Formats: sequence, C-alpha cells, structure tokens
Amino acid sequence: MKPIYIDYLNALDIEALDMVDAEIIDAVEGGLVAQGNGQAVIEPRVHLEPDPSFNGHFNVLRGYVAPLDAAGVKIVGDYVDNYLHGLPSEFGILNLFDPRTGTPRAILDATVITDMRTGAVTAIGAKHLAKKTSKILGHIGARGTAYW
Repeated sequence: MKPIYIDYLNALDIEALDMVDAEIIDAVEGGLVAQGNGQAVIEPRVHLEPDPSFNGHFNVLRGYVAPLDAAGVKIVGDYVDNYLHGLPSEFGILNLFDPRTGTPRAILDATVITDMRTGAVTAIGAKHLAKKTSKILGHIGARGTAYW
C-alpha cells in the first residue's frame, strides 16, 4: 500500500500565503459559481450545543465542489464570550478529502479562512447587487470578518 501524505497548514501557514483580497474573492466566487451551476453538493449544517451555559456551539459543514475535485468537512466553534479569555469568538478546522477515494488530503486551520470567506461573500454580493454608482460598502456585525 502506498503512503498517504496529509498536508497540515496552521494559522501562521495560512497567513504566510499573504493572499490579497482579489485572490480571496475570486476563489470564493468560483465556489459560488460551481454551486449555482449544480457542480457542488452543499449539505445543511449540523449544529451542536454542548451545554447552554457555555454560551457557544459547533457547526459542522460538509460539501463537495466538482471543479476543485475536493470534498470537505469544516467544524467551527462559535463561542461569543471567548473575548473574556483573550480568544477569538470562532475557531475552525477544515478537513479536505479526495472525493473519489475518501483519502484525506489536508487539515487546515479554518479560523482565518472562515473570516476571509465570510467577508468575501459580502463583497461578491455587493459586486452583483449594488448600484454601479455605489462607492461605499458597509459590513456590520462582522466580528472577525471586519478585518477582511
């Protein structure tokens, strides 16, 4: 049996990619186009609240994007009181797989990726829905996405 190599990128590795806004927006828009063209399977998220007193929950998101030849499972913890501990409100892990064999390909720190994606969707929505003469975009209630 041949060895299986799984790439791991932590938050520092993701940030070191130094992606510019246009790259992020193009990547996210490509995924949305694939979804709109029926080339993606996006299943409803699963919600897990371990204990209401923790004031947080996990979301498990699953999907497959044919043009990327990848399937993925992302787990995001959303704990709004984390600022009291000097932590971000959201942490995430993204696991990528070969969709044909189920072979794991990569484990990525998805905390920054989630922020980038959420901010990019706002920009993409504005690109397609705003009046062409608009010059200012408001992104309200964004928490971590406000940086992007």
